[in-house]
Amino acid sequence: MRVNGAEEKLDVEPWVSLADLLRDRLGLTGVKKGCDQGACGACTVLADGTRINSCLALAVQYDGKEITTIEGVAPHPLQEAFVRHDGLQCGYCTPGQICSAIGMLAEHAASGADPAALDEAEIRERMSGNLCRCGAYNGIVDAIKDVTR
Repeated sequence: MRVNGAEEKLDVEPWVSLADLLRDRLGLTGVKKGCDQGACGACTVLADGTRINSCLALAVQYDGKEITTIEGVAPHPLQEAFVRHDGLQCGYCTPGQICSAIGMLAEHAASGADPAALDEAEIRERMSGNLCRCGAYNGIVDAIKDVTR
């Protein structure tokens, strides 16, 4: 698989999750393990540009795919917007939030819809799979709205 633009050739047992592979074998600790059940979104990465919960994905399923973690998106306008709009507090969920937002904006663009048409309610719905225990949701939504302008 390609991870953040680099070809990685790995021998992986069939039961290893993508999150464990990225964190433990490749040292990409921006991938967080919040719940290990796909409920919080802290482990969100992009697989061929589509957002996925890496804790639920078996690494072997992504053979030949392009995986992008937060380490591979820097610098990105969303990162700057998160800082400007206080879209983070402790920062634990931030890598997953940003990867999810990038994927969400790509999904929205692929639908042919105008990015400026994304309103607060739709952004909240589309980002509902990513939890923030600190409650920085208003800043997260504002950051996403900012980059769609």
